[in-house]
Amino acid sequence: MIQTCQTHPYMGQKPGTSGLRKPIKVFTQKDYLENFVQSIFDCLDVPYAATLVLGGDGRFYNREAIQIILRIAAGNRVSRVIVGQSGLFSTPAVSLQIRKRKATGGIILSASHNPGGPEGDFGIKFNTANGGPAPESLTESIYARTQKIERYYTVVPANHIDIDTPGSYQLEDTTIEVIDPIDDYVYLMESLFDFERIHTLFRNGFRMHFDAMHAITGPYAHAIFERKLGAPEDTVIHGIPLADFGGGHPDPNLTYAAGLVRQINRPEGGDFGAASDGDGDRNMILGHGCFVSPSDSLAILTANARRIPAYQEGLLGVARSMPTSRAVDRVAQYLGIPCYETPTGWKFFGNLLDAGRITLCGEESFGTGSDHVREKDGLWAVLFWLNLIAVRRQSVSEILKEHWLQYGRDVYTRHDYEAVDQAGAETLMAQLRERFDALTGQNIEGHKITNADDFAYTDPIDGSCVSGQGIQLHFNEEDARIVYRLSGTGTHGATLRVYIERMESSKKRILGNAQTQLADLIALADTVAGIKTHTGRDKPDVIT
Repeated sequence: MIQTCQTHPYMGQKPGTSGLRKPIKVFTQKDYLENFVQSIFDCLDVPYAATLVLGGDGRFYNREAIQIILRIAAGNRVSRVIVGQSGLFSTPAVSLQIRKRKATGGIILSASHNPGGPEGDFGIKFNTANGGPAPESLTESIYARTQKIERYYTVVPANHIDIDTPGSYQLEDTTIEVIDPIDDYVYLMESLFDFERIHTLFRNGFRMHFDAMHAITGPYAHAIFERKLGAPEDTVIHGIPLADFGGGHPDPNLTYAAGLVRQINRPEGGDFGAASDGDGDRNMILGHGCFVSPSDSLAILTANARRIPAYQEGLLGVARSMPTSRAVDRVAQYLGIPCYETPTGWKFFGNLLDAGRITLCGEESFGTGSDHVREKDGLWAVLFWLNLIAVRRQSVSEILKEHWLQYGRDVYTRHDYEAVDQAGAETLMAQLRERFDALTGQNIEGHKITNADDFAYTDPIDGSCVSGQGIQLHFNEEDARIVYRLSGTGTHGATLRVYIERMESSKKRILGNAQTQLADLIALADTVAGIKTHTGRDKPDVIT
């Protein structure tokens, strides 16, 4: 029943920041998915003895892809595949299962926060035995293999596995175990946080709304917030996973979760709002009339970690991606713990976590996590905030304001220009790199550029190096910077991201609106790079 199928390479199967993401019409081409999956197996050291974890966010094509991958796994004589019931698994839950079962790795089917449906996107990535995203050395090997592949192994006839019913199934020599994707994750969260204290918070009338955005976290959120913690039954909204995410964009930010923002800002809207994305690894935190930027959230969690059961002994260290604001740096300095700056991409935190250098880490792109798994974890971040609120007995806005008054505020914003012309965006970045020497020392519109650089990183654990990770303009006299970077998560054109921050310690200005306070630097960012000229855009598509 195992058959060798002849195939031919597809160009462009190069994984980005978080795996291979393409429009669904690309993935459904003949043998396109098969080629990439076989290339993964070809690059693993122990495919025959391997145990793999498999699941996705439930987007369009998820169920069909699960069946294809199971057949290819059997064709490669993989020993065991652990599948989430109905093909569902949040990304942090996959990381948990890999680590719990000491698996060889896992395959996650998701395009994260990208839209779904027949006209949307699909994605696939491989996580290694530590539970985290594959390092660049492995993704480069997989990509190289896709460019030469001539065959893949599968099982015929196309036996269908009942992934909707938990149990054990056999496909040739491969055992397929379908499990509940939620129970182990809930148990882990109970071990990290004070559920009794949070339950008391809800029992005393605390009101919360969690927007699952018709994505993977809906079933997890119902189980944790409503059934375990006793929150009212209407706490979770958009809680049923849908293949097209209900026609929405499952990206938890102020633009795509605007309905939740309006709900929380109403007089009767509630005390706390949160949202997660397509595959459950991102989070957004809201208070009544208050938005917590991901950068500030990481800093606040770091400052308050000892108040949480799992971290009451303190933190080994923290890490942030380069474009994330420097708010957590100031907390780490105060606490006397290391703070690492890495490129964007959760895989760069993996070595630091495995080596015991850090406990918490985060990115400005709404991702926060700790050493409990090797992925960012949206629901973990929400529970951390709930536990913190229950302990401090303060609102989100009160916690945020007190933090700024103690440490100062890194006033911060990110402007996204989505699906812009690829050539224009690349020209913008290239011209900035060519002008490093000319820009250094210039005084433009009253702002002196102290220096400019293109961020490079040497991993302190294994010595691996990456470069070209984002252009920074530093304004040391005003403790500010502007960062330009092309995102690796889009599937149409290019996404230009511009990050702007400036330290503010004046009590009179510390609570001001970020867009207003940074208006001069926002204008300068366009002037220096020629954003409008190169992209044709008068304004960004998303502002956070």
